[in-house]
Amino acid sequence: MRRREFITLLGGAAAAWPVTARAQQLAVPVIGFMSARSPEDSAHLVAAFRNGLAEGGYVEGQNVIIEFRWARGQYDLLPAMAAELVNRRVAVLTTAGGEPSAFAAKRATSTIPIVFGLGGDPVSSGLVDFKRPGANMTGVTLLTALMEPKRLGLLRELVPGVPLIGVLVNPSFPPAARQLQEIEEAARTINQPIVVAKASTDEDLNAAFAALTNERPGALLVASDPYFDVRRERIIGFAERQRLPAIYQFREYAVAGGLLSYGVSITDAYRQYGVYTARILKGAKPSELPVLQPTKFETVINLKTARALGIKISDNLLSLADEVIE
Repeated sequence: MRRREFITLLGGAAAAWPVTARAQQLAVPVIGFMSARSPEDSAHLVAAFRNGLAEGGYVEGQNVIIEFRWARGQYDLLPAMAAELVNRRVAVLTTAGGEPSAFAAKRATSTIPIVFGLGGDPVSSGLVDFKRPGANMTGVTLLTALMEPKRLGLLRELVPGVPLIGVLVNPSFPPAARQLQEIEEAARTINQPIVVAKASTDEDLNAAFAALTNERPGALLVASDPYFDVRRERIIGFAERQRLPAIYQFREYAVAGGLLSYGVSITDAYRQYGVYTARILKGAKPSELPVLQPTKFETVINLKTARALGIKISDNLLSLADEVIE
């Protein structure tokens, strides 16, 4: 080959390399992962999501890209995040952090497959219509927003005879009205006085703490809500300073120093988000994947916190516990 032909050939190949690289990059599917929570309190959950993806043969950085968006409890940011990911033309939109993320995704697209995670009933909330075949949404419901009466009962068993129980609710959380209604009905049934404090912003949370301090309840029920998950340490710190026995939705609260939690394994739910996302990337349609719900619920007790509060855990409650943190 003559030198001029060689240089021409080499130059043409070099020009083609970026095009080939771009084509390969475009061939890698992109997952849009949008959460109402924060990356700081969700690191172990994202790890579980990646494990679920890996079960389906997808590893971030090798054959899939994940673009993350975090609202940090500010639900009004989610619609813009969903629109941005839809414009990015992601292959799948995975939403975490409950109903706020799922509804924002639903409003943003009716064509891109969505894998959601939420705390309530996806049918009664209008998120999923099982009468519409071919819908673009499926996922996992943790049912955690429907467990408030059970938590109230556990809290009463923890501190029997408590004259007043405080309830912390986020009115901006879509299931909040139902949560509060069920808590109030359960409280009336057992003749338990309650006082309700509401918070959906940091300013509201400070005001709620002040209101609860003034009312002086003997225990605290923190209703399930992603905003509260993001502010978990602040809420646990408040309960500690006020010496309030408190119950929460996830094990993570008890691990962080909360006294008692009752709910599902959220890490397993995130793993399932990953499993479903991988199945859709492989060609499954959301309408072919049934909405999953948990069958196992866990009670976690932090004995160190109980001792600090001077609370003796009953033998019955200890026998019900799936995990006791020493």
